[in-house]
Amino acid sequence: MAFTLLVPLSSRGIISPGMSDHLARPDGRRPDELRPVSLVLNYVEYPEGSVLIELGRTRVLCNVSVEEQVPAWMDKRGAGWLTAEYALLPRSTHTRTPRETGGLRGRTQEIRRFIGRSLRAAVALDLLGERTLIVDCDVLQADGGTRTAAISGGYVAVALVVRRLAERGLVEPEALRPPVAAISVGVVSGEVRLDLCYDEDRNAEVDLNVVMTDDGRLIEVQGTAEGAPFSRETLDRMLDLAAQGIGRLIEQQREALV
Repeated sequence: MAFTLLVPLSSRGIISPGMSDHLARPDGRRPDELRPVSLVLNYVEYPEGSVLIELGRTRVLCNVSVEEQVPAWMDKRGAGWLTAEYALLPRSTHTRTPRETGGLRGRTQEIRRFIGRSLRAAVALDLLGERTLIVDCDVLQADGGTRTAAISGGYVAVALVVRRLAERGLVEPEALRPPVAAISVGVVSGEVRLDLCYDEDRNAEVDLNVVMTDDGRLIEVQGTAEGAPFSRETLDRMLDLAAQGIGRLIEQQREALV
């Protein structure tokens, strides 16, 4: 089943002052507008949970597997664990990305940890039992925002798994916490923009990845000035815009999981 978001944030009356005279974006969106979002549940048959998320032209397949054990360092603690893996398929990018057979690149390791930290906030590990959820995030096509799409789609896949475990009486329903989602925000040509595509991301003066809960609490913020430093005022504007976008993503997650 697929759910597609086509309603721009601007139609909900949340455009910030000064955003009416904006520069053209590569895909014609307003500065505060998400790309169309689609969540396809049970995309792959074999995993305990599977979701394909599409955010514009970015497509990430999120599969969750359950192992009835935990890492050795957690043994006998009575709690579970969640870990994540991330990979770019060779032709998910404009030119071929070689498979990482000789060891993971630093970028891949950092993104795996980022996704894992974010999604652990969505599960009560002490209620999961001594089992591990492994979230595999494979980028089928990259057009910016792959790590944040992996988190937003990964939450839905994790929710499917925890719900199924609860239906079998293996965990309490409360093991699943409220939704978690993520989005990118950036400053491009001096303008704060939501949900950067690849062309915007590579030209951004500031790049920010934000992960939040459904009640607006922050899980992680990754921000970088690619050139000149940016102000606290700009950071606040970016966080406000991210919160609005994440709110819309969480609406989509909830609709998909009904």
